[in-house]
Amino acid sequence: MRIDMSELTPDGVLSGALDGQEAFLTVLGKCSRAPQSPEPLVLDFGGIQLATASFLREFFFGIRDHMRARRSTWYPVLANVKADIEDELSILTQAGKDAVILCKCDEAGVISEPSLFGELDPKHERTFDLVVEHGEKDAEAFVDAGTMVKAYGRSEQLENISAWNNRLRTLAQRGVLMEFTKGRAKRYRPAW
Repeated sequence: MRIDMSELTPDGVLSGALDGQEAFLTVLGKCSRAPQSPEPLVLDFGGIQLATASFLREFFFGIRDHMRARRSTWYPVLANVKADIEDELSILTQAGKDAVILCKCDEAGVISEPSLFGELDPKHERTFDLVVEHGEKDAEAFVDAGTMVKAYGRSEQLENISAWNNRLRTLAQRGVLMEFTKGRAKRYRPAW
């Protein structure tokens, strides 16, 4: 699902914590029915000239954290973000040692040029990079802790399946990996 954020403002500016909370509720109402399996919730900032850190904190991080806490199958990503908004976003990601997915998105909702924006713990960032690398070899590929041990355990000097499980789960809780469950089995792929 793609949500055009410019519909929330007449002047292309999203600012303030109160407006962020209002946008949170509006968007939450639009995506109240979650899909059967995980998919990106594209928040398209293409028509937005500026979104302040206080707005982004209440809106984006609020909705992401809400959805992760409820184990929603929506995974919010930010699309078509201008440099000024990236500057505001960097204030939040640096302060919280956090990261988000940025991408380009057309009006049909087709995602291109996805990337990780922000700052994660180096081990988590390396794990994310390896999941992306694995997906580049096979676009339909999912990973689990066992896959990571087999593919990267030796080269990363980490052959402990629990450690990989913890890293993958943490990245899913941050919303940068999507978690697919079938029974007790969990598989992951980037949130795009």
